[in-house]
Amino acid sequence: MAQVQVTNHLNASPESLWAVVSNLSRWGDWFTIHDSWVTEPPETLTPGTKLTAKISVMGMTNKIDWTVQEIDAPRKLVMEGAGMMGVKTIFGFIVEPASEGGSNFTVESAFEGAMVTGAMAKQIETAGASQLEGTLRKIEQLAAAEA
Repeated sequence: MAQVQVTNHLNASPESLWAVVSNLSRWGDWFTIHDSWVTEPPETLTPGTKLTAKISVMGMTNKIDWTVQEIDAPRKLVMEGAGMMGVKTIFGFIVEPASEGGSNFTVESAFEGAMVTGAMAKQIETAGASQLEGTLRKIEQLAAAEA
């Protein structure tokens, strides 16, 4: 299993961040592992909502069938997915107001499957952390534009 968690303080308000996170049509603008939606995402998410997307980690593309597990607007979105070759993944996006203003934004992820073990799992964690750091930079820019 490979697990990655990145957290950063962002100057954007929680409401501005949530406006970007919850707008699935903009995921390609900030969520660095997201390549494209295979099916058109709905405008409103509820637990049980199903979505299909192509993602890319370490240059490897996989089609993921996502299911929304939890949504607590404007704080948290958790999605579980299953892809080709038995890959399973979970992503959580957590938005918290920061005491010093702005927000703390966390992206949590885990990948598992027959090929996600040992050295490969470590490589996925390293590459995933780098990609998710890019996610944090991009979402801050977009959220600032929402304000």
